[in-house]
Amino acid sequence: MTSATAAPGGTYQLGDLTVSRVGFGAMQLAGPGVFGPPADPDEAAAVLREAVALGVNHIDTADFYGPYVTNELIRRALAPYPGDLHIVTKVGAVRDDKGAWLHRTAPADLRDQVHDNLRRLGLETLDVVNLRNPSGPDGFTPEPGSIAESFEALAQLRQQGLIRHLGLSTVTTQQLAEAQGIAPVVCVQNFYNVARRDDDDLVDLTAREGIAYVPYFPLGGFSPLQSGTLDQVAARAGATPMAVALAWLLQRSPNILLIPGTSSVAHLRDNVDSATMTLDDKTVAELDGIADEG
Repeated sequence: MTSATAAPGGTYQLGDLTVSRVGFGAMQLAGPGVFGPPADPDEAAAVLREAVALGVNHIDTADFYGPYVTNELIRRALAPYPGDLHIVTKVGAVRDDKGAWLHRTAPADLRDQVHDNLRRLGLETLDVVNLRNPSGPDGFTPEPGSIAESFEALAQLRQQGLIRHLGLSTVTTQQLAEAQGIAPVVCVQNFYNVARRDDDDLVDLTAREGIAYVPYFPLGGFSPLQSGTLDQVAARAGATPMAVALAWLLQRSPNILLIPGTSSVAHLRDNVDSATMTLDDKTVAELDGIADEG
């Protein structure tokens, strides 16, 4: 099973992996609050299969989504995996029995999490594993401090052949530099979108260094983007505000990879369609001003 469809948004080199710039984030396939199973497992599986059919070959997941739900769905829907499909996962957190998110970044915990991901996805090697750095109370501002011990543990698993490439999630520029002194970093996942622009400098830095920048919550996350400017641009373009926000990200920098998530096949198609939208310079400048609205 290999998709014959052109890669949405073009492609980017994630290490030695060629991935579609428009990927798919599996988080929303779990139940409410990213906890428990989806209301319609068959629809969730259909979304994953449709993503592949549309040319998406970059799926982002984590064993703590559910927990375990999205990884088990991915295996059920897509295994045996297409040869060009690349699954990116995260470690550094677990869930308790009430759904709370607990940071677990000690080396022993990370080793267990890597093995759990391998087992539930049915893989012998994970294409990319991102170390999820703890965040502040808002859930997306990186906590400062050294990540060396945790990243070194993952680097050892990479040397053992259990991981192909390493990435980072929710990190500062300083933490990226620290990790690069230990092992190559192929991607950074941070909170970034047309309204939240704190990482502008990091986007540019990673572009210069050939590192993918993967914005999570590209559509605002649990509090969707609300912007009169975004609505006006979308109305003129005959598109949804979300499609415009994704198109802006694709044009922001060539190293940006999108992982919008949805539990709906129709919404998935809308997200992929954003890859065909081109924003002129005047519109981009107008959208750039959204960051000043808040």
